[in-house]
Amino acid sequence: MLTSDEPQRLDKRIFATLFLAIFSCVTGVGIVVPLLPVYANNLGASGLYVGLIFGAFSFSRSVFMPYFGRMSDKKGRKPLIVIGLFCYVLISIAFMGFEDVNALIVLRFIQGIASAMIMPVTQAYVGDITPVGDEGFSMGLFNMSMFMGLSIGPLLGGFISEQFSLAAAFGCMGGMALVGCILGLFLLPPTRMERVVIQGKKPLEWKDLLTDRDILILSVFRFAYTTCIGILWGFLPVYADSQFSLPPSKIGILLMLGVFTSGLIHIPMGAVADRCNKFMLVTIGGLIVVYAVMSFQWATGFQDLFIANVLFGIGGGISMPALMALVIIAGNRTHAMGSVMALLTTAHSLGMLSGSLLAGLIMDISELRFAFAWGAAIMGLGVLLFCSGTLYNNLAKRRATTSGNAHPTAS
Repeated sequence: MLTSDEPQRLDKRIFATLFLAIFSCVTGVGIVVPLLPVYANNLGASGLYVGLIFGAFSFSRSVFMPYFGRMSDKKGRKPLIVIGLFCYVLISIAFMGFEDVNALIVLRFIQGIASAMIMPVTQAYVGDITPVGDEGFSMGLFNMSMFMGLSIGPLLGGFISEQFSLAAAFGCMGGMALVGCILGLFLLPPTRMERVVIQGKKPLEWKDLLTDRDILILSVFRFAYTTCIGILWGFLPVYADSQFSLPPSKIGILLMLGVFTSGLIHIPMGAVADRCNKFMLVTIGGLIVVYAVMSFQWATGFQDLFIANVLFGIGGGISMPALMALVIIAGNRTHAMGSVMALLTTAHSLGMLSGSLLAGLIMDISELRFAFAWGAAIMGLGVLLFCSGTLYNNLAKRRATTSGNAHPTAS
């Protein structure tokens, strides 16, 4: 690792280790999560209980991410990553041993805590080793580990469940998490050699982070974007089946399209973000997402849904690498990379939860297609607030430059 006064270069070994560890973990989770509703239903779970099984994960993850992000800023990244991955192994074993709905809710709650140890801390570690000027490319490349896992996992899960058993799928999740744990344990350098520990700088206090305008506008945009994802992932299958009677194979294609398209352009758009105006890219991508989500309400068949999904993936692929590059810049500025990543990931988790709950409520009291209009409105508001905050910061920087003072929240 680098000492605090050496020029920073991307440590390829650490990056590759984090990439493979997260890919293994996310693939394992992707194998199981699509099968959980069927498994819970076979155990006699009602719709409410199925919702609690998924909600317990989002709730515990949202609560504990700020805590673990902050801890990683003070104590280092490696211990939390390794412990979180090992907890995933234990949870996988527990899934195979319990056949009770209430136990599933508890296990998903614990799994959310383990996820809170892994995701924001791993992203913070990538931010630590990213050279200045390469933030977009590094995060775009790293996010491929999650997109690949989310794409491959469900396909493997269906195959393993059909050819073997659901228990085999749980075992596979545990095995993948174990691979990630071993990689992290033996290939990541000792905690004392991590950049965040070597520098020893005090992270910005929570009250300052929570009132930092840059971090707030980034979190709002992330929340709005993932609210749309929550609507699509949770209720697009229901919409496609009830409105257009699409077969499961075509519904599966639709669910994969957005993730695949977004992942495909993350790396090139990350490189573009390092050379272009990041705020402009976030805004353009956000506007494409607004149009894409609204297009679902206007759809008349599979072709329209196909195009809307591709557009949604393109919008996310343009905006997210630039957004995460800005997050890394904010993390370096505040010396609180773990805390900042935790806040963004918490916004992500809350957005997913809010989107699914909003769509479910609309489906119960009105027509499901109106959920997409609401999603587009929320995304549009997110883009508007992002642009307003950016404009305010630019004006504030100009005033500060005129008066000879540095703006405290400038990125």
